[in-house]
Amino acid sequence: MTLASTGKRGETAEDAQGADTPIDVDAISSQTNTVLGQEMGTTTRAEMDRQVPAIARHLNRLLREDLGADDDSEVRSLLRRGTKLVDLTNRPTAETPAFGTYLYLRDVALLTRRLLWVYAERNGLDAP
Repeated sequence: MTLASTGKRGETAEDAQGADTPIDVDAISSQTNTVLGQEMGTTTRAEMDRQVPAIARHLNRLLREDLGADDDSEVRSLLRRGTKLVDLTNRPTAETPAFGTYLYLRDVALLTRRLLWVYAERNGLDAP
């Protein structure tokens, strides 16, 4: 298991319990692999709905880390996209078509994976 902490603290209502724990690179990699391995035709809406909070929580944790946005415009762009995705008003609801939820999960998983890569590089960890 690969863990790291930069010491930077931030807290949201969604992740208040995990604020003191380090980023678990292996767990986030596993979660993104699970989401990206799902196929629209064989995944139920209920399964997708179960995945949304967990994958959004991982992205939210990475958004609170120091990823070097001050020095890197690409990282700033990724952080802006991530902030929009985790905003509750942009998350799928019961009224969202299954395909919309599927696309949301993939978008969040792909962005989480990119930010995890940045996090690992900044903290001298093995690539996820």
